[in-house]
Amino acid sequence: MKLFHPILAGATLAERTAACAGVFAAIALTAAAGFAFPVHAPLVLAPIGASAVLVFVVPASPLAQPWPVIGGNVISAFVGLAAGWAVPDLTIAAALAVALAIAAMSLTRSLHPPGGAVALTAVLGGPVVMEWGLLFPFVPVGLCSLSLVALGVAFHGLTRRSYPHRHMAAGHAPPQAEPSATFSPSDIDEALAQMGDSFDIAREDLDLLLQYAEASAMRRQALRS
Repeated sequence: MKLFHPILAGATLAERTAACAGVFAAIALTAAAGFAFPVHAPLVLAPIGASAVLVFVVPASPLAQPWPVIGGNVISAFVGLAAGWAVPDLTIAAALAVALAIAAMSLTRSLHPPGGAVALTAVLGGPVVMEWGLLFPFVPVGLCSLSLVALGVAFHGLTRRSYPHRHMAAGHAPPQAEPSATFSPSDIDEALAQMGDSFDIAREDLDLLLQYAEASAMRRQALRS
């Protein structure tokens, strides 16, 4: 049964159920907005479903914040259109679109995994994308992304979760962790460099998490002594 245990720390059935309800409402409302446009093309694109997972299920992720969602998707749409128009070979255009979208998102601090799918859609979308033309990055991509973020803010406000995610102030750190016994942010940077990997969590949140873990260990040791 370990196969079915939550992968993400802190995941509960109640939170996932609420997230499912939020995603349902967000996608339904975004799709309904398509009736306001005369173009006979779907307003909701498949990559928006992936964006919804990040916004509603892991709102603390750096990849799920408003700028990555909106900026990452819109920038990737522009990159995909440019690649599709500049490169005749569809295979090369598709590969180039995703690669350049990642580079553009990285340079603009808007890395958002569904952005890669948006860039691919811009190349492979065919008549649907052609119908939108130069409006494609704005409508439907930009409008969908903006609507998703707005609904995410409202949803997490109702469920009392932080979105856009705000790092907890330093004053919230556990008082049991003595300054002389704790590590510094530079120590965390060095540890991350030694591991040679990246994680879906902000450095500030990781710092605070480790401080709480250290304080818990210190309390346990104090009870044993």
